[in-house]
Amino acid sequence: MIMKNLLLVEDDPEATRLLEIYLSSESYRLVCCGTGGEAISKLNVLTFDLIILDISLPDISGFEICKHLRDDGCTIPIIMLTSRSEETDKVLALDIGADDYVTKPFGTLEFMSRINALLRRSEQTRIEANDQNQEISYKELVINTNKRKVTLRGKRLELTHKEFDLLVLLATHPGRTFNRYEILELVWGNTFEGYANTISTHINRLRNKLEADISDPKYILTSWGAGYRFSE
Repeated sequence: MIMKNLLLVEDDPEATRLLEIYLSSESYRLVCCGTGGEAISKLNVLTFDLIILDISLPDISGFEICKHLRDDGCTIPIIMLTSRSEETDKVLALDIGADDYVTKPFGTLEFMSRINALLRRSEQTRIEANDQNQEISYKELVINTNKRKVTLRGKRLELTHKEFDLLVLLATHPGRTFNRYEILELVWGNTFEGYANTISTHINRLRNKLEADISDPKYILTSWGAGYRFSE
C-alpha cells in the first residue's frame, strides 16, 4: 500500500503530538507546521494527500488558507480542526471548500475514521474522473473534468472547488433531479448532514456565473419542491 502524505497545520504542541502518535500508528507520513505561512511554503514544494488545518493560527486564518487553496484550484481534501463550534463557522468552512470540520476536543478514533473515509473518497473521485469523458459540452458551456476547467462562450469561468464539483455532478446527469441531501452526500460526503441550506448558496453562485438572466436559467434548473437538475 502506498503511504499517504498528510499536512498538519496546528499551533498547539499538545494536539500536534497527539495526532503524530495516532497518525504514525496508521502508517501515514505526517508533516507538521505551526503557521499558515509555513503551510503555504510546504504546499508549494511538497505533494500531500490530505490537509488537517486549524482555523486559529498565529498569522493567517485557516479560513483564508482554505479559500486561497480552493481559489487556486487545489483539490486536496481539507479537514478544518478547531475549538470553535458555532454553526456559522461550520457553514463558512463548507462554503469555501472544506471537506470536513472537526471540533476540539475530539475522539481520536472517530477522527481517524474521518481521515480514512476522506482519503478513500478522494481516490475514488480521481479514478472516476479518469474514467469519465474529458469534456462535457452543452450550448456555450464546456467543462473539462480532468483539467477542472470551465469555459462559457470561450471565456474561462472562475469556480471554487465545490462549485466545480457541484456543476460536474449535475452536468453528468442531465435531466436528473438531485435533492439537497443527495447533493450534500455526493459532493461533500455525508459529514455535513444538517447543513443542506448551503446548497442554495452554491446554486445561486453558479447561476450568477453561468446564466445571462438568473430569473430564467438555461443550465441549472429548479425542480420545485424536489431539488435541482441540469438542463436536458
